[in-house]
Amino acid sequence: MSSFSVPLVAGVDLGGTAVNYTFFDGAQFLVEGLCEHPSFATQSPEICLQQMADGLKIAAELHGIPVNRIKIIGLGTPGPASPAGVISRNGSTNFAHAGWSGFDVRGALSEKLGLPVTYINDGNAGALWGHFVLFGAQNEATSISAIIGTGLGGGCVIRNQVLSGSHGFAGELGHVMLPYRDIPGLENARPLCNCGRIGDLESVCSLTALEKSLLPAFLPRYPDHDLAKLGDLRKAARLVRGLAEQGDALARQLFAAQAHALGMFFDQMITTFDPDALIVGGGAIETTLEFQQWFLVQIRAAMPQQWDESSAIPIHVMPNGDTAGARGAALQAFKQIAA
Repeated sequence: MSSFSVPLVAGVDLGGTAVNYTFFDGAQFLVEGLCEHPSFATQSPEICLQQMADGLKIAAELHGIPVNRIKIIGLGTPGPASPAGVISRNGSTNFAHAGWSGFDVRGALSEKLGLPVTYINDGNAGALWGHFVLFGAQNEATSISAIIGTGLGGGCVIRNQVLSGSHGFAGELGHVMLPYRDIPGLENARPLCNCGRIGDLESVCSLTALEKSLLPAFLPRYPDHDLAKLGDLRKAARLVRGLAEQGDALARQLFAAQAHALGMFFDQMITTFDPDALIVGGGAIETTLEFQQWFLVQIRAAMPQQWDESSAIPIHVMPNGDTAGARGAALQAFKQIAA
């Protein structure tokens, strides 16, 4: 069979900020870096579906891939959603449009494209990819991933199988509650998540958290800072990562608070799953190696004293950064072809 006739799996990672695409032929991914477009998910499901269909065609043409070679789509989106890809009746925490309530995004995309579509929570997709890179296709390992983006996704993978649960809520790690008042700087804060919880991981550790919780808590101490002078918390939140890379004191404190939250969270995961590896990913740490290592040190320092057996559990940076979600979704779909 020639390389031009091998059936392909497409991976589509629909996020609150961008849609990312990849293609997998069972042996290698045909897209090396990001292939993404801004997300229209906040406008309406119908607009977003058309965008995904158009974007898939554009991505295929960009990489010289005939669309008729694509035999199945692996789709990942933020949840909560059922294992079959039906968004919760309460809607997706990162898609601020009422039309997503109870919406069958997997089924609708399948009908739109005329192709089978598999579904996986976007955090679970990233977790699956990270686990695959660390441990290979066949293993007995367990890993926990936290992926910091517009919200906070994640997942638990055991023996290459993502835990999804009976209703799709397994792996919604961003909504694990934290003793957030123990984080320096947040003693008097009231971090509110889009899901309605106060003090869950996503409410402290996400791009949305920077805008809604962390900057309001920390900026009053820096009235002359350039971020304070902006007068726009949304714009300020998007500048924090670059400033943190440069060593800015305020920005580093904000990221130290997020690392502290992750340390608390990972400690809970260790006592629940006793995993072989912990993985951190997402746009928040698509940064320099120096900053990534600093961030991991902050996470480790925030973790309560560990037992000797668990203190050596490694913390990894997610391989392939922001492409992880699309790759994990493609891997999940490929399992259906290979079965």
